[in-house]
Amino acid sequence: MTSQIYRAKMNEIVGSTIVRIPVTDSTNNYAATQLLTKRPQEGAVYVAGSQIDGRGQISSKWESEPNKNLTFSIILYPGFLEIARQFLISKAISLGVTDYLSEVTDQVSIKWPNDIYIGNGKVAGILIENSICGNRILTCIVGVGLNINQQIFKSDAPNPVSLSQITGDVYDLGNSLSNLCTRIDNRYQQLQRGEVYQLDEDYIAMLYRRDSWSPYSDEEGDFEGRLIGVDQIGRLLIETRFGKVRKYMFKEVVFK
Repeated sequence: MTSQIYRAKMNEIVGSTIVRIPVTDSTNNYAATQLLTKRPQEGAVYVAGSQIDGRGQISSKWESEPNKNLTFSIILYPGFLEIARQFLISKAISLGVTDYLSEVTDQVSIKWPNDIYIGNGKVAGILIENSICGNRILTCIVGVGLNINQQIFKSDAPNPVSLSQITGDVYDLGNSLSNLCTRIDNRYQQLQRGEVYQLDEDYIAMLYRRDSWSPYSDEEGDFEGRLIGVDQIGRLLIETRFGKVRKYMFKEVVFK
């Protein structure tokens, strides 16, 4: 059984409605099922106490101990956004998560395209699934997995970390979700207002390894490069030691 909580914050989109689900396979799947039969309020959040088959990018899985972390999905209707600019959604959501985390700890960054790091540990992942109509985005389901209170990770993921492991504190998940939704909402409304330049600047400023020479690997082999930003369609830009700028789509480059 689910229960709905209607939040009373004026003019807030993300988190205006929160639906709590005790157990589900994937909150993105749950949100997609809702869209098949109705049109939920924009910004509706579906949060699971236990997500037993959480999905990451491509075929990866997301490990989350029941009732220790935040695993949720948001429904958005960004019809104002052309398909070619859909990466702006990823920027806005990523920045919302980093805005929240930066209030309680430091060394927060975005590992392109939208993994959230504290130091060299992955604290959150984001999965965005869009449906398209013409050249516009009809609906958008944003899945977020944020490690909050988990202390032990059993999967073979290379570098998971939780907020509690970093700070030593234990967090109230309800308060954390409320605060996180507010930060994501601020960034989404920034996108709605067309403040793209600010989103671009802030996203680049938060990039993991930005402006530092680091090892990478692509189809040509290993190389050393300096991450300098992303282009308008979301390709990662890495400058080589020889001054050439290489452009990568998702999964075309490996961080070593």
